[in-house]
Amino acid sequence: MQNQPPVPAGRSGHSKLLRCIAVVLLTLIVLVGLAVLIIWLSVRPRRLVYTVEDGSIRNFNLNNNHLNASFDFVIRSYNPNSKVSVFYDSIEVSTLYEDKTVAYKVVDPFFQSHRNVTRLELKLAAQYVALVGSTARDLRLEKSTGDIELTVLLKAKIRFKLGTWKSKHRTLRVWCSPVLVHLSGYKKFERTYCDPEL
Repeated sequence: MQNQPPVPAGRSGHSKLLRCIAVVLLTLIVLVGLAVLIIWLSVRPRRLVYTVEDGSIRNFNLNNNHLNASFDFVIRSYNPNSKVSVFYDSIEVSTLYEDKTVAYKVVDPFFQSHRNVTRLELKLAAQYVALVGSTARDLRLEKSTGDIELTVLLKAKIRFKLGTWKSKHRTLRVWCSPVLVHLSGYKKFERTYCDPEL
C-alpha cells in the first residue's frame, strides 16, 4: 500500500482562504436579505391606485379624416402607503383611439405624500390630427352612437421617498382602458380603473 503524498502547504492555505471568503460572502448575502425583509415588513409597500373619475369631449369635429376636439379628464391618484411618498418629476398624458395618439399634454410635476389623494384635471387638445381611413370611419360610427371608447395613458418619471432616503428614477406607465366617454350629458360617466406598470 502506497503512502499518499503530503498536500503542499501552499495549496492547503489557498483552500482555507477560499472557504473563508465563501463564508464571509454567504454571511453578507444573508444579512442583506434579512435587512431587506425587515425593511419590507416595516414599510409594507402597496401599489399606487389610479382611476379616471370623469371624462368628456368638447368641440368635436372630424372633417376630411382630420380630428379637432378637446378631451377633458379627471384622474384620481391615490398613494395608499403609510410611510412612502412619491415625487412625480415629469408626467405626460396621452389620449388614444384605436392605439393612435390623438391628444397629448405635459403635466406639472408634483409631490404626493403618504395616504394622499391627488386629482389631476386634464385638458388635452387634438388639433387637426390625421387619421387613417378605417380609424376615421370607426370614430365617426362611434360618434353617431353617442359613446366613444378611448384609452388614457399616463407616463411619469417617479422617485419614492422613505424618511430621508430617495430612490432612483423609475418609469411609471398607467393604462386606463376602456374609458367610455358620452357625447351627450344624459348618461353618467362611469369610473374607469387603471393598470399601473413599474
